[in-house]
Amino acid sequence: MPILDILALSLFVFAWLFYEPLLRRLGQGKNLINTDMTVIRRRWMTEMAVREVALLDGQLLGHAINSASFFASSNLILIAAAAGVLFGGDAALKSVEGLKVLAQTTPVMFQIKLGLVLFTLARGLLDFIWALRQMNYCLAAIGATPMWAPPAVLAEYAEAAGGILNPALSAFNAGVRGYYFALAAAAWLLGPYAFLAASIGALVLLVWRQRRSRASAAVRKVRQILERQPVVHGPHLRGLAGDPPEDRI
Repeated sequence: MPILDILALSLFVFAWLFYEPLLRRLGQGKNLINTDMTVIRRRWMTEMAVREVALLDGQLLGHAINSASFFASSNLILIAAAAGVLFGGDAALKSVEGLKVLAQTTPVMFQIKLGLVLFTLARGLLDFIWALRQMNYCLAAIGATPMWAPPAVLAEYAEAAGGILNPALSAFNAGVRGYYFALAAAAWLLGPYAFLAASIGALVLLVWRQRRSRASAAVRKVRQILERQPVVHGPHLRGLAGDPPEDRI
């Protein structure tokens, strides 16, 4: 493998593997969508626990499950397409190698480049599958929320439910982020310079959207508002302490 390709591949692997640790380090000072959304989701579960009917919460999570299912299905189609070229034999390789936009390379290098795209997409698919499983766990937790439990129990239950929801949606975000790096890996087919530019561009774009985009500022504002606003218990929980009154059963 040429030195320039090795350097480009090393940069890609570094950006792909160390993006999460970099994000956690940046998130220590807040001003990061992932950090702010963790707080917002935990507050969501707190509000869910004190709501008299959690139908809306189940519908919202159901929408997230549908989104994850759509991305997983799309990812699977892309994996099938890439695998079809990679394992389709000489005829498939020759048909793709004939494209003038692709950099001239050896068949082995071409297979390595396409294999990297396939591996990146497969990793994203695993993230989507894990997100779906965790979302279904959280959906069961929402359905099992005790309606007449004391406030202290509800607060503890909400914290536990948030501990399921946050990793689920973090895995979903990781799957979506896999598309960025899959596009960067696909740029390797155009040559090492395109691969370098795409890898750096994907990393910079992801960090910028986390810290400097309009969405990050809006999410930060939502978090600040929620942190100032205490959780208000509805009439069905006021004065509740211990077992539910008989007229509420």
